[in-house]
Amino acid sequence: MYVDTAYVKRKGKTYVRHLLRESHREGGKVKHRTIANLSHCSPEEIEAIKLALKHKGDLSLLSSVKEVKVSQGLRVGAVWLLDALARRLGITQALGKTRQGKLALWQVMARLIDQGSRLSAVRLAGLHGVCEVLGLDAFNEDHLYNNLAWLADHQEKIEKRLFKVRYGKEPPTLFLYDVTSSYLEGEHNALGAFGYNRDKKRGKKQLVIGLLTGSDGVPVAVRVFQGNTQDPRTLEEQIRMLIEGFGVKEVTLVGDRGMIKGPQRELIGRQGFHYISAITKAQIRRLIHTGVLQIGLFDEDLKEVVDAGVRYILRRNPLRAQQVRANRRDKLEAIRKLAQEKTNYLMGHPRARVEVALRDIKERIKKLGIYQWVDVKAEGRGLHVEVNREVLSQVEELDGCYVITTDLKAEDADAQVVHDRYKDLALVEQAFRTFKQGHLEVRPIFVRSEASTRGHVFVVMLAYILERELARLWRDSEVTVAEGLDELGALRCVKVEVRGRCVNKVPEPEGMAKRLLEAADVKLPMSLPVRKADVATRKGLVSKRR
Repeated sequence: MYVDTAYVKRKGKTYVRHLLRESHREGGKVKHRTIANLSHCSPEEIEAIKLALKHKGDLSLLSSVKEVKVSQGLRVGAVWLLDALARRLGITQALGKTRQGKLALWQVMARLIDQGSRLSAVRLAGLHGVCEVLGLDAFNEDHLYNNLAWLADHQEKIEKRLFKVRYGKEPPTLFLYDVTSSYLEGEHNALGAFGYNRDKKRGKKQLVIGLLTGSDGVPVAVRVFQGNTQDPRTLEEQIRMLIEGFGVKEVTLVGDRGMIKGPQRELIGRQGFHYISAITKAQIRRLIHTGVLQIGLFDEDLKEVVDAGVRYILRRNPLRAQQVRANRRDKLEAIRKLAQEKTNYLMGHPRARVEVALRDIKERIKKLGIYQWVDVKAEGRGLHVEVNREVLSQVEELDGCYVITTDLKAEDADAQVVHDRYKDLALVEQAFRTFKQGHLEVRPIFVRSEASTRGHVFVVMLAYILERELARLWRDSEVTVAEGLDELGALRCVKVEVRGRCVNKVPEPEGMAKRLLEAADVKLPMSLPVRKADVATRKGLVSKRR
């Protein structure tokens, strides 16, 4: 049934007629019959009839405008985008569709949208359409803390599912592995301990984090160790995960010179795996002294030496050599400047002690790591810096030089491939920078128990997978991931209520938000259901501050 409107011109005048008609079939042909002539109706009445026919399935929508209430709804853009990406990358499938899986997914999203504690994640959920998008009911910070423990208990299962979703029946044969440390502000974390602090934070306990990635730098597993765990001792857990968790049989493990040492190489060999690593400057000098390597082999082009079944890939990076020497000159100049300042002070202060000034300068020399070829002497009340040219020339001999070592056969990987795969460790370092200094901010760590700490770091790893994908998708959009999520996070629903019936209408995005969604190949829904979920913290903000 429809309104058929036609316009007829007669003697310079235009007449309009409206017929209420319906279509039917007769003898296989479509016929039309007129039910009523509506030409006598006013234009408003005609529009009302057309609107009624258009929404005949739900005439409640035709209520008076006075009965329609429109209010500001929840933020939806960022949550919808991250949910779509999590499904696309297999994270949703790996976490599962249970309540705990959905809570874990929200923790991953919250880490990307606005980093903070579990308490802040609950408050954040009160602003974003989390329950509407993920289908969650009420939760508070206690549920999220318990969820961290659930993540720690199920971490290996989740990593295994994610690995299977990503790689299917063709797992990679090359993995990158490296460790970092993250200092703690508090004293009560179960895994916190004093150790080699890469963050140069003296007097602070730390955690050690080991990250295993595929050859493309996408994480497949992360582990947290006590802060005093030495790097090589973390490797055994990764090998166990590769064998028992992922079931891979042919593996080449890439690790830096401090990671894969003699015992670790033996462990890797016993499993039938292979390694790509590097050796220290002291080891290079020892091999040169024994005649295995020659200093003349180091050049900008790769050279290869094989000894006792081990391949050594040699190279000198001229740019790096220039940087190292410039840095060394700057350090020497800083010591000379300090010596002159101390001399001037001694000359102007007869009671000042020369021994104290000497001690201060020698401590600075040791801290700068140039004590092998720099010394300071006193002549009267004057201080003079001395450089041992012979030792300096020996030190400069290996500037820009490095040696990569592997037990892979040449027919399996030539020198250039081995070299390039070792350089791929920079992808793991990039992940650590994002973990610690970039958008994800693994610290400050607002948890104390071992399970919560492991769950927290696992959340950061999963968030990094999404962060990395967003950075790739938005590479040409001239925005950072944080800026893009802020832009989409500002996109709110419009809550429409008619006679007690509510719906969250999602507005059409424009401008930058539209371009970001198109770049990610994500389309917002027209509307979202209204869920009356009480998402609130058990601990409120302090009402009175003094």
